[in-house]
Parts: sequence; structure tokens; C-alpha cells
Amino acid sequence: MPQIKLAVFDMAGTTIHDENSVAKAFQAALNKHGYPLVSLHEANEKMGYSKPQAIKELLEIHEKDLSKITAELIAQIHEDFVMGMMDYYRTDPSIRAIADAEEVFDQLHKWGIKVALDTGFSRDITDIILNRVGWTDGRYVDATAASDEVPEGRPSPHMIHKIMSELGIHDPKEVIKIGDTEVDVNEGHNTGCLMSIAVTSGIFSEEELIPHNPTHLVKNLTEILDLVQEYEQSFQQG
Repeated sequence: MPQIKLAVFDMAGTTIHDENSVAKAFQAALNKHGYPLVSLHEANEKMGYSKPQAIKELLEIHEKDLSKITAELIAQIHEDFVMGMMDYYRTDPSIRAIADAEEVFDQLHKWGIKVALDTGFSRDITDIILNRVGWTDGRYVDATAASDEVPEGRPSPHMIHKIMSELGIHDPKEVIKIGDTEVDVNEGHNTGCLMSIAVTSGIFSEEELIPHNPTHLVKNLTEILDLVQEYEQSFQQG
């Protein structure tokens, strides 16, 4: 039985408070470029994916002439989305860590477990968020990965592999993944993580997450500590 050495958390909606701002900015960027029928529900369904990939998939739904879906158009929409999110995360007073996130990070560290973050955001947005909540000094977070730093974003395993490599962890069964979306759960599964835990405090309910077969469902981050303790106790017993 492998010991848990790394916990990889999602950011927006899981460890960073989010009032559906990501989906709203995503919807607004697509609306601006001539796609007014993209709904907030559709935008929510793409949360967790790398944003260029999500834009491409929504354009394929709303653009009848597929020849218009060019790399240039996707890049223009993504640029508008990034600018909107950077402004939001720099200035909005609601930006803060999820309740108990830092307490959970601290306890995992006390147990010898590294803490990392991965995200569907690009690195520029990621760094603004980390600076805003004060997670840049290594006290709370040991490593981070953004979707534009790897060949493919979630649900592929590339970001977790990147983090594992940086932290010297070789066995995915020593890793647990925590997030609030379908792609978080599938990223954990595709990496072969010991646990792929879904948190229901984000935009998706328990009923919406269950079909994606998370290994565990929790209502808040502190429940993760119970799961880790239970596992570690069974690890010590044999």
C-alpha cells in the first residue's frame, strides 16, 4: 500500500473563492465576438478545461461555418477572456482563499504531504491569483501548474505529471487529486491517482459529479483530512 506524498488541488471553486466569475467572463468573451447564444450553463460545463480548448468546443456548437473557427479567432477570444480575468483577480474585493484551505494545507504539510495546485488558467492569471491570496512564498503551496505550460490541459494527466516531476514523486498512487469539476475528477483518474476526490462546494452538485465516478465526495476541504487520516491509519496497520 503506497503512502500519500502529494495532494493536488484545483484553484477556482476548490481552493479559491469564486462567484461564478470564470464562467461569466468566458461567456462575455464569446458574446463579444459574435456568439450571443452561448449560455452561462454551457460556459459552466467547460469549467476546468484549458480555456482555448473550451473556446474551440463551444464555437463548434455555435458556429455553423466551421471554416470560421480558426486558431486566430480562438486566440482573440482567449485574449479577451484573459484580460477580463486578470482585471477581475487584480481588483475584485471578493477574491480570497476558500475557508479552511490554508488550515488543510498546513495539516497536510505536518503529515509530510506536499501540496500543489493545478488549473485550467494560463500562467499569467494563475500568478495574479497566487499573489492576491499570498501563496507565493512556499509556505502553503509547494508547486503549481497552469494549462499553458503543458501539451494538453485537463483532463489529460500532463499537469499532475509536471508537478510530480518537480517534486520528485514517481508513483501516481502516492498522489491524491481534489477538485470541483468533471475534468478534475477525470484528470485524477487519467493520471492513476490513489484518490480522485470531488468537492461539492463549487458550481456542481453531488448529483452532477457522481456520474463521473470520483473515488470520494466531500462537502468541504476539511473532510479531505479525514480521508487521508483513514488511509494513513490503514497504511500503518499493514
